[in-house]
Amino acid sequence: MQQTFPWSEVSVYIAGHNGLVGSAIWRALEAEGVGKLIGWRSAELDLCDRDATFDAINDAKPDVIIDAAAKVGGIMANSTYPVEFLRDNMLIQTNVMDAAHAANTERLLFLGSSCIYPRHATQPIRESSLMTGPLEPTNQAYAMAKIAGIFYIEAHRTQYGRRWISAMPTNLYGPRDNFDLQSSHVLPAFIRRFHEAKAAKAPSVTVWGTGTPRREFLHVDDLAQACLVLLQRYDSPETINVGLGDDMPIRELAETVASVIGYQGAIEWDSAKPDGMPRKLLDTTRINDLGWKPQISLRDGLSSTYEWYLANVA
Repeated sequence: MQQTFPWSEVSVYIAGHNGLVGSAIWRALEAEGVGKLIGWRSAELDLCDRDATFDAINDAKPDVIIDAAAKVGGIMANSTYPVEFLRDNMLIQTNVMDAAHAANTERLLFLGSSCIYPRHATQPIRESSLMTGPLEPTNQAYAMAKIAGIFYIEAHRTQYGRRWISAMPTNLYGPRDNFDLQSSHVLPAFIRRFHEAKAAKAPSVTVWGTGTPRREFLHVDDLAQACLVLLQRYDSPETINVGLGDDMPIRELAETVASVIGYQGAIEWDSAKPDGMPRKLLDTTRINDLGWKPQISLRDGLSSTYEWYLANVA
């Protein structure tokens, strides 16, 4: 399918350009020869500060904005700090979108999360499952903020005719992930814990839950390519899923991570800790029909992510 605009002729602001998702999109756009890339670190621009966000975006006047900025974390962080997860994410996305409207930004892509869908949604989860049942309690605050963002995109399309879109990625991983054990997601937490257990020659590693929930994991570079496709080929008020289209039990993920790292001790499960959603597999039919499919296998992606961890974190 033909592109609707050449990347070489546009300026793109990536909110959250230094994070896991934003940095991957930055790399992908650099490879496409984008006209101008714009990004501010959190120390330079606090997106929770409405006036500062308006000033920065109005001065830059980007043609395209990709909102990959968010306060994110795993089950522990979400359960412990629901106020911050709801408040900060609402502030970030509302400030960015309102500033984009004031600057007359032509295209905006808002990135959410697959946690927006009901806890017991029919699998694989279609986009039409949104708002059809209760959310998973352990990440409800974050999910509510992202749901509000989807409807804010839709509201701008309805009221102002904006060609803005939203996309819901599945669980992501890759270089520049968060490996802090207090706030990370399951996959980077596994990488760190099994690496440290290997270094310490620990006989076993105890992890949360039963290991039975199923999850899909998409490499962030595959997501970046999906974002470029969506900005060129997608224009609908309905959010669109971005996922692998396949999943595995958390137990199998743990065993795969341990194998990649070379940890040979026992893996023990603390079933007193929460599992989260029992399953969360996205139906990716709509984005696949646009011509996008993921290219990076889980084992290859884990190997390259572990190499980045060794070089930059360990």
